[in-house]
Formats: sequence, C-alpha cells, structure tokens
Amino acid sequence: MELIQSATSRFLCVSLLNPLPTKGAAEFLKFRRRRCSFHSQSLLNVKKAPPLIQAARRDGGAEVETAVVVDKPKLGKFQVTEGYPAPFGATASDGGVNFAVYSANAVSASLCLISLDDLLENTVTEEIPLDPLANKTGDIWHVFLKGNFEDMLYGYRFDGKFSPEKGHYFDSSRIVLDPYAKAVISRGEFGVLGPDDNCWPQMAGMIPAAQDEFDWEGDLPLKYPQKDLVIYEMHVRGFTRHESSRTEFPGTYLATVEKLDHLKELGVNCIELMPCHEFNELEYFSYNSVLGDYKMNFWGYSTVNYFSPMTRYSSAGTHNCGCDAIHEFKFLVREAHKRGIEVIMDVVFNHTAEGNEKGPILSFRGVDNSVYYMLAPKGEFYNYSGCGNTFNCNHPIVRQFLLDCLRYWVIEMHVDGFRFDLASIMTRGSSLWDPVNVFGNPIEGDLLTTGTPLGSPPLIDMISNDPILREVKLIAEAWDAGGLYQVGTFPHWQIWSEWNGKYRDTVRQFIKGTDGFSGAFAECLCGSPNLYQEGGRKPWNSINFVCAHDGFTLADLVTYNNKNNLANGEDNNDGENHNNSWNCGQEGEFASVSVKKLRKRQMCNFFLCLMVSQGVPMIYMGDEYGHTKGGNNNTYCHDNYINYFRWDKKEESSSDFYRFCCLMTKFRHECESLGLNDFPTAERLQWHGHNPGVPDWSETSRFVAFTLMDSAKGEIYVAFNANHLPVIIALPERPGYRWEPLVDTSKPAPYDFLSSDVPGRDTAIKQYAHFLDANLYPMHSYSSIILILSPDENA
Repeated sequence: MELIQSATSRFLCVSLLNPLPTKGAAEFLKFRRRRCSFHSQSLLNVKKAPPLIQAARRDGGAEVETAVVVDKPKLGKFQVTEGYPAPFGATASDGGVNFAVYSANAVSASLCLISLDDLLENTVTEEIPLDPLANKTGDIWHVFLKGNFEDMLYGYRFDGKFSPEKGHYFDSSRIVLDPYAKAVISRGEFGVLGPDDNCWPQMAGMIPAAQDEFDWEGDLPLKYPQKDLVIYEMHVRGFTRHESSRTEFPGTYLATVEKLDHLKELGVNCIELMPCHEFNELEYFSYNSVLGDYKMNFWGYSTVNYFSPMTRYSSAGTHNCGCDAIHEFKFLVREAHKRGIEVIMDVVFNHTAEGNEKGPILSFRGVDNSVYYMLAPKGEFYNYSGCGNTFNCNHPIVRQFLLDCLRYWVIEMHVDGFRFDLASIMTRGSSLWDPVNVFGNPIEGDLLTTGTPLGSPPLIDMISNDPILREVKLIAEAWDAGGLYQVGTFPHWQIWSEWNGKYRDTVRQFIKGTDGFSGAFAECLCGSPNLYQEGGRKPWNSINFVCAHDGFTLADLVTYNNKNNLANGEDNNDGENHNNSWNCGQEGEFASVSVKKLRKRQMCNFFLCLMVSQGVPMIYMGDEYGHTKGGNNNTYCHDNYINYFRWDKKEESSSDFYRFCCLMTKFRHECESLGLNDFPTAERLQWHGHNPGVPDWSETSRFVAFTLMDSAKGEIYVAFNANHLPVIIALPERPGYRWEPLVDTSKPAPYDFLSSDVPGRDTAIKQYAHFLDANLYPMHSYSSIILILSPDENA
C-alpha cells in the first residue's frame, strides 16, 4: 500500500456497499485428491447458497446484510469426546478430527457441522454444544469427533455480550470462520455474485482428512542469497486473465505456471505475489458508471482468512471443498522452484475485511473482537491501517496466531518469504498493552498507550528469532496510514529488508532532471548506506523499486504529470497526488515522435538504474513491456484491461523495451559487483564527473558517473546524464585498455544494448572510435551508458 490514499480509496472501503490443455495443467490435474491432508483444514464457500438475510447490527448502526445460517434437526452421526486444546484449528488424527479454537470472552460455544448441500440452504447439519467444563481448557474450546466427514464443513457459534462499547460483538445467530481454517469456500467463481445477488454468502470450513497428500517431487527451498535476487511483483489473476495469454485457465495459479518461462527469460528469480490469502473481491462491489462495469476488490488487500489460499484464483474453485485450490497453489510453488524462481507472499497482517463497527461479523470479530483488534477504551477501532480496523499484532494470542500462520506457509506450502503490507503496524503496542500481558510480570510505571511504536516489538522479535522464519526472506513495507514512517529504522535484527520508498522517490527526481539530487542518487546506487549501514545492515536489506502496484506504471511515469483516476468513479480524488513523474513535454499517450522517443529513453534510464544499483531490484508486472494504466495510479478496483498483463503488447515490435530489460537483468546476473554483500568502498568504486575522478555534487549537478571493479567483467563505467543538454565526457585513463560501449539508452533498438547478436555490431562500435580513441564519449541529453574496459589491441 502507498502511505497516502484518498478516504474513499481501498484504504477506507470498509463498509459493505452491497452486501487448450497445456502440459503444465495436465500434469497438475493428476495430483488432485478427494480430501485434504491434515494440514489442509479449510473454510469453504459454495457457489449457490440462498442466504437468509438479517441485520448484522444490534446497536442502531448502519445495517450490513450478510448470510445467516439457521438450524435444522440434529442427526447425531458423530461420536463426541472432550478433545484437546492443541493444536489450534481442525486436525485429523486417531481416526477422527480434533477442533480447537481460542475465545476468552465467549460464555458459550458450539461446533457447527454443515454439509455442502446444507450450506446451499444455509442450514446447520449438526450442532455440537461445547461444555465449558469438559470442552474448555483455559480460554481454548475444544472437541474431538469421529464419523463420516466427507463433504462436511465446519464453523463456530459463539455467544456472549454484544457490547460494542466494551469491544464485544458476540452474536449467536452467526456462524463464524475458524481463524485457523486452511481454506475458505463460499462462491466458486471470481467476481460472480452469490444467490439473490448476495456479496457475502455464508462461509464455512472444510474438515481435513489425514490420508491425502500433495506430491512435492522432492521440492526443497532454493535459499538464494538475497543479494542475488531480482524480484517481480505480480498479481495472479491480472498476470494471465487477458485473452492474449492464451492459457487454458486464465487468471489462475495454473495459468501462472504456464507463463513462468516468461519470467525466466526476463531474468527474474523471485516472484512476489500480491495477496493470495482468501479475500472477498466483491467487498467494494458497485456499479461504475464511468466504465460501465462493476468495481471489485481486485488487489486483495482485505483478508478474510490468513491460512487459506484464495480459492477463486484456482481453476477448481470450491471443488473438493477447497482442497484442489490448496494443491494448485502448491503446484505453482513447486513449478516455480523447478525453474529457479522463489515465491514470496504479500501478507496483510495490518487489518482484515471485517472493517470498523459497521462491518460484517465473519471470523475474528465473532470469535473474540477485543483480542484480535486494537480498540480504544470505549470500544472504538483504531485505524492505523486506514481500512477501518487495525489487527492487534502484538497481543500475545494474536502474535502466536501470526507466527503459526507464517510457519504454515513455509512448512506446508513451501513459500520462500513474505512481504508485510503496512508492516509498521506490527511494531505498535497492542490493546491492553502492559508488561504483564507481554512479559508475564508487572513493572511499575511501565504502561504504554495503545499503538505506541515499540523499539523491540514482540511479534517482530518472535519472527526474527524463530528457527524457521529467520531463514526465509522478510520484507517490510515500513510505514502505515497512521503516519509512522520507518524506512531505514524498522526493527530488523539484521535480517529484515525494507521496500525502499526513499530510493523510489530519489531516483524519480534525479532521472527526470530535478536539481539537488545528485548526492542522494549516488547513495541509492550504493544500496542506501545512509539508511542501512549504521544499523549493521547490508545493501540487500534495501528492496529497490521505481514502480509498484501502488502508483504509476513505468510507462505512465514518463507519460503523465497528473494522475487520471476518473475510471475509479471517485471524481479523481483518490490516489497519490505527488508522483514525481514527468510527461517529457506532452501530457498523455498522444504525443509527438520526439516526445515518445524521450519517454522510451527515460524508461530505459530507470530500468538501467534499477539494475546497476546495489541492493535488490524489484520489477512491477508489465513494466517490462511498457504497460499503461492510462495514468491511473490507484487501480485497486478494476478487474479489467487496466490491470491485465497484455501478452499481445509484449509481443509487438514496440516491445524492444522488453529486449532491453532482459539484457539488463542478464548483465546484472553476470556482474559479480552488482550484487555485493556489503557496501562498496573506494577500493572498488570511484566517482566521476564530466572529467574522471572529479564528481560534481553541487545543487545544480545532473550528472553522476562511476567505475566499478568487477571480477567477471574487469571494470565497468556507468554514467547518467539527466540534463536537457548533451555532454562530451572524458573517460578514466587505463593504459593498455580501451573503453567499449555496451549500453547507450539514446540509441535506437537494438543498438541501445550491443549484445553479441546485434547485426552490424562491429560497425556500430566503430562509429564511436574517433571519440574513444581520444578517451571521450558523447552523451545525449537524458541518457545513460555502460562501458566495458577491454584490452587495447593497438596498444
């Protein structure tokens, strides 16, 4: 998420407006099973579930229509015993299933079993009251059942106070999801309304069976050093949903597998998946008169359940009660690993889809609202997320829940790491914060206000010192909507990395020719030691990016001075106003030939900068071919061409930029010096200006150049001229050697990158001879170059 967005953007969309077969796919289908393994406890949604509607509010607030499950006669088909308080969730063992759920403030609880057929009718198949004496240990309710669980789902009914002013929302008419359920089922198809046009049909959880397993085929973690990563931020549905993808199941995990070779060709070795936890894409559902379609929660930053993969990203949908969706996600991870690509998940632990006091009761709110959310003394929801509620991350119960969740995705789903959305919220003190609930013993006078930033947050401490989680990639979006900005200062235990928003802002300013940024730009090229060196971190703790899902695409960054968000239906009031963009002289896509050439040059300059900077480069999906969103910098609500990867555009001749990107990532991988484990020193790096060894760090300087010793390439020279005027530069003298051009963004393709297969390459190099013989090089305005030092055959 971007730090600042409109009050009507996805941050504040919390109230419910209305309630050809490929080899890869065929290979996966043989792994489908009838039931899930013991790790695959799941919450399930069925396509057609006629909801009985009733108001969700009792306190006179705005009514939110949600489905309500009603009872039917009990069948008594199960053997019931007390059960065990651990592990949490539904666990298949000893010929039955153990159910365990935490709720400290509920006065009664019952386990509700719902068959798939009964879910269609919104009825409970069998309800098992839990005895507080026999089925409760401490604050954990539990029960063990034996019986036939085929096509059987589950949820819980809790009763207690409905007292919002005290933070309690218990409602015995609601069947709520188990926070530990491993898949969620209600509707089976993305974007399709439930019965009676209901956006929130009843959800329930699949009951696991022990016998089913997924064939990982010996898959093991790739464990790349983070310094060697090239990350690609992508949206599973958007990546293949467009018809030009020509995939069998567009918009799914399986279709993503079909297109992994594209990422391999691009040089990507790590994908960062935008939210793939279960969310409701119909959360914002409303007619958009601007485009004549319906607004969706396309991005997915509004989680319903943290253990379940998004079932409607699977080709199977709700088939096999969500088990097939779990297997499809695993298949994606396995096949990515086969191609040498790690998988990082974007996780949203800062808030949930339940919103503020007017939101629905789905899971956490109905289980124990005062535990799972940050609350003020009179029950109001803190809103550090900008989305209506704030997850109570540093509460002892909640942080253990989050730790269990992360471990599940690493151990069971084989993911390689996590990017934490609005991660600064995870550093804030919890509701009821005091030394007793944190450390177990009182310390007089050591009370903290809810939401206070903590120097050593317990959750971050637990993750950082966990023997499993400390070995995976941990990336923080180090800010939140409450004004806490921690880029460079996020509590890190020397293993956390950060989305470097300062890199993005500085690089944008310098490349477009803004005075006063040459020194800051040089810091970015070195991996931002000004942010990370003093705290003991390394260049790879900086995730460098120019564009991400929030904000302009790379093509729009050089095409628009102003956002164009009218398609969002919010009168252009949403989205970031300060984009540090430059349209290169004319606003919009219809521009002169000279302006279009400059835009192409600027795109190359940005990408070259990303690839020669120390730290970890991150590419946004579609930027490799110049995807445009028409100047829309907040496309959270569009399930259409705006957010779809255009495979046809990538294949067009205009995708010369794609060739440039592939060659630049290849060059980065080949250079030992462009992914250093520590910040470069003067022994390896030298700064230059228009003359060698004389850098210009003045306020008016728009030129930065450096040489870098490289064990693979020998020595490379990189220069950026962000001035509107051309310049002839003097190159460093290297007796017995001469500089040869490799990259010059001012040249037309394919001569912008002189790879060995370029037709007439030798002739193109000779055109520079009269300059290079004099150890000079002419640089066009707004251009960047890479030269390679080679032995001088004439020396």
